[in-house]
Amino acid sequence: MLSVQSLRKNLPGSPPRLLFDDLVLEVAAGECVAIVGESGTGKSTLLNCIAGLEPVDGGRIRVGGQRVDDLDDDALARLRRRAFGFVFQAFHILPHLSLVQNVALPLWLLKVSGAEALHKARALLVRVGLGERADDAPHTLSGGELQRVAIARALVHAPRVVLADEPTGNLDPGRATEVLDLLLAQIREQGAAGVLVTHSRAAARRADRVLELGAGRLVDITGCA
Repeated sequence: MLSVQSLRKNLPGSPPRLLFDDLVLEVAAGECVAIVGESGTGKSTLLNCIAGLEPVDGGRIRVGGQRVDDLDDDALARLRRRAFGFVFQAFHILPHLSLVQNVALPLWLLKVSGAEALHKARALLVRVGLGERADDAPHTLSGGELQRVAIARALVHAPRVVLADEPTGNLDPGRATEVLDLLLAQIREQGAAGVLVTHSRAAARRADRVLELGAGRLVDITGCA
């Protein structure tokens, strides 16, 4: 579902710093891969490159067989809305919208009718245990509940790839386990390719594989993390 081949990325400077060199990443449908590594190795930058939010200096990125790295800005924006789901550490829930409206937002951007989008959003909120809170305002929820809303929003349009950047970093251990269980279950159920960036080795071990980013490349450390 997700294929990254020979990825190369330089950071600007004098001289430029090589961040990725011949980096390879393959993620199957229904699989979640955790990426760990020291600060500054480029974990979040890698997610941005995969999603086309940052340019690359070489290599190929494909989602479901479609090239991402050679699209123009308009085509890339359309693909990003349709094929990617994002879960962030800071939630990014819009405070002026209800929970169901927040979750429906990706569908509205894809021109799904208002009624259909809200119906799908409510159904997914039920799946994440917040069906009875669908019309509530975000400020009435806990951090763990807000992250559940963020997961529902990332998955409501059935994306091919789910990118999660430290999604449990702001949560206590109990809530973190609950949220991670939910995220992994939904990725597997929907057949998406999941990429989870985390500083937590305990969280990483919940994924199907653990890859360590260092010296510009990914190394499989599954079973050693």
